[in-house]
Amino acid sequence: MKTQKMKIFNLIVFLYFIFLAGLVFAEVDKVDTNFDGKMDQWKHKSAEGLIVKVEYDTNHDGSIDQVEHFQGKKVMVKAEFDSNNDGRMDQVQHYSKSGKLEWVKKDSKNKGRFDWTEFFNNKEKIVRVEVDENGDGQVNIWQHYDENQKIILTEYDLDKNGKLDRWDYFTNEKMEKVGFDTNDDLKPDQWQYFYDSKIISRVESDANFDGKTDHWEYFDSSGKLTKMEADRNFDGKPDLVENQ
Repeated sequence: MKTQKMKIFNLIVFLYFIFLAGLVFAEVDKVDTNFDGKMDQWKHKSAEGLIVKVEYDTNHDGSIDQVEHFQGKKVMVKAEFDSNNDGRMDQVQHYSKSGKLEWVKKDSKNKGRFDWTEFFNNKEKIVRVEVDENGDGQVNIWQHYDENQKIILTEYDLDKNGKLDRWDYFTNEKMEKVGFDTNDDLKPDQWQYFYDSKIISRVESDANFDGKTDHWEYFDSSGKLTKMEADRNFDGKPDLVENQ
């Protein structure tokens, strides 16, 4: 008797969820956009007739590779893409309630995990990129952009311990200088400066970690060391100069 009642109860629950599903997607419009006899677009509508989701088979291979989600009167809040057509969504775009792009997640290496996130301001211009380089679920590269979407700073956690230890600064998208934290105190104690982003022109170091430069190395445009200076008593002035 109890078994029969349980079966009836399960059937009622099942029918209830089927009913709810019908309320969420009351209707699906199918479209064959290229007239090849196969449907390649599906518009899911609510009971009120509003579009809540649109699925696309953009390359007409029989698999859905793009999905758009909507709220209200067709305001897109999320879009998903399978850019390499492997059956997995590898890019997700989120939008604000007003329909403006807020952030984008990507599986940049096509390994089945999101490792790249782009953030946008209210003008839909990119302001920051966060990268999980080794796939451990933690961000270890941060790229920052100016109002013209030009990179101005990249921060790194090179040893993957959750702390910043390298800073790359750019001017007009060319690397100007790089700072390194060699003693894990979250402050740069070595600076490298460059000719045209590629060849080191000068290296400055803080050997005693007091926040002041006490060692200088100078290089010519070919990268050859030409001079070294040192502040051995840490008074802020070089007291040893060696020409190479």
